[in-house]
Amino acid sequence: MPFFAYKGRNARGELMQGVLEASDSGAVADQLFNTGVTPIEIVVTRKKVADGEQWWAKLLEKPVTSMDVQLFSRQMHTLLKSGVPIMRGLAGLQESAVSKSFGKVIKDLRESLDSGRELSAAMRRHAKVFTPFYLSMVRVGEMTGRLEEVFLRLFDHLEFERDMRERVKSATRYPMFVVLAMIVAMIVVNMFVIPAFVGVFAKFNTELPLMTRILIGTSKFTVDYGWQLLGAAVFGVWLFLRWTRTRIGRYRWDKFKLKIPLAGKIILKATMARFARSFALSSRSGVPIVQALTVVSQTVDNAYLAARVEQMRDGVERGESILRTAAAANVFTPVVLQMVAVGEESGAIDDLMDEIAQMYEREVDYELKTLSAQIEPILIVFLGIMVLILALGIFLPIWDLGQAALHR
Repeated sequence: MPFFAYKGRNARGELMQGVLEASDSGAVADQLFNTGVTPIEIVVTRKKVADGEQWWAKLLEKPVTSMDVQLFSRQMHTLLKSGVPIMRGLAGLQESAVSKSFGKVIKDLRESLDSGRELSAAMRRHAKVFTPFYLSMVRVGEMTGRLEEVFLRLFDHLEFERDMRERVKSATRYPMFVVLAMIVAMIVVNMFVIPAFVGVFAKFNTELPLMTRILIGTSKFTVDYGWQLLGAAVFGVWLFLRWTRTRIGRYRWDKFKLKIPLAGKIILKATMARFARSFALSSRSGVPIVQALTVVSQTVDNAYLAARVEQMRDGVERGESILRTAAAANVFTPVVLQMVAVGEESGAIDDLMDEIAQMYEREVDYELKTLSAQIEPILIVFLGIMVLILALGIFLPIWDLGQAALHR
């Protein structure tokens, strides 16, 4: 679409100017009137100006966060529920947007709606901002005429996911700090401490203990090939990340994550809570079960579990019950399967899915609260082993030397 440079005055008589993208000048005038600006001049321009922003300002501009999308969902629910036209509501949200980057997204949504696109199609132009699940739910809201309810449920869904991420970060912050400190300590000891003792040990003119020889050999290898080891580690991480981006690699890695001690069960329960919450949201919004399972599989941030959800969808599509497909997926506990059976029998599957989500959330909350207590003994054991190795390797020869001197 072409760009139009405009000049106009707002309700206070202040001069407003800028550039808009639209199908014709009439569409630009409509956009300006909707924002309370009376156009004075509208002319075609070849390219969109940068609105006075420098390239470095754009580089430092903060990206759109999940919190921006969450607040946008709540605001859209309030505006649509109050009967405010969507174009006027988006114009108000654009003016009051705290994030400049998200304000540009809202501006593009307005322009796309003005050119005849649906809201879900306009949002699809910003795949990095709106997830496939978000787009699918907005599309369902448009089809059923319950867009304001969908936005409210999306707000609750995003709040749940944000709370889950914050709790995981909070629980893993201390263990990650301890592990990082141990790695740094091992590097310092190998690069600086042990080499300082090598000259002292050489004066003993005697055979060193096995542990000391191992430490000296490890230290010498680290000092001689430190940069090569660092390069190999960086290359290995890059290779691993590239492998996990492939379909097979992500599937196998996500399956392996569920088997990691301590963390695996938390990942499984958190993912299943997201699945149950998303399924209940889709079901309440009037989405058919087969389509709901298709949409929900996009919210499961685990390729292996997403495949299990798609397996459930295929079973339901063949005419099987939800209970049977859930049991065949082999990821639900017997208690959850009983709740699914009751929900399917009573026709209140969405309510039971909400109960399942709350149950998983409580279990995840408990696991996260006790995660640090479970990891601390493991860290203490590793720290004790490291100290023991250093003590045996460094101080044992010195002790032997002292004993020899005393005997003399």
